[in-house]
Amino acid sequence: MSEDVSVQNKLFGKTFFWMFLGLLGSGIIAWYTYASGLFMDILLGDYFDILLIVELLVVLAFSLLFKKLPPLIVGILYFVYSMINGVTLSVIFVVFELSSITYLFAISAIIFAALGIIGYMTNKDLTSWGPYLSVFLIAGILLSIVNVFILKSTTFELILDWLILVLFFGITIYDINKIKLLQEEPSIDTNKIHIYCAMQLYLDFINIFLRILSIFGKRKN
Repeated sequence: MSEDVSVQNKLFGKTFFWMFLGLLGSGIIAWYTYASGLFMDILLGDYFDILLIVELLVVLAFSLLFKKLPPLIVGILYFVYSMINGVTLSVIFVVFELSSITYLFAISAIIFAALGIIGYMTNKDLTSWGPYLSVFLIAGILLSIVNVFILKSTTFELILDWLILVLFFGITIYDINKIKLLQEEPSIDTNKIHIYCAMQLYLDFINIFLRILSIFGKRKN
């Protein structure tokens, strides 16, 4: 095995380990928030919007200050985000049947793994995908906001769910391919780059899972 491949595999190993820890933490916090009744306290106390704002600020701090912050702070921000996201994700237990959540989480994991294999195995540099994926993602977010506050159309919401799901298929392939190429960059900090990569894949998986759950999930009466 060449040195480059060894470094690449080590980066992937650390990345997926941190991604798993983030997802595990989010899942535990989400279930506890729902099962303990804390979710209703947050909702009735009008704290849910505040949590969403804090969550956004943490992501912005993580993204904008990543290169300047030491590895310890980067790791703390990652876990703070995953914990806060766990609280906001507790809403899925209110809306959907537990069996449906479990089944579709497993389906999402299989799809994510397949996309990861595609991104890893391709010999092409997919860097050129980046600008297009970013534009489509921003457009999807804006359209979702318009639908929530103006159109309020369930049909349009379903169409958006499908389109954004397919978009995140592409983003996942792109991110995995980008991680594969990262070890070729001499400027990367090997002590924390895996945390940044884990955050990207964490967000990819969560978005794929939530869209699949929204489309196929069995809702409670």
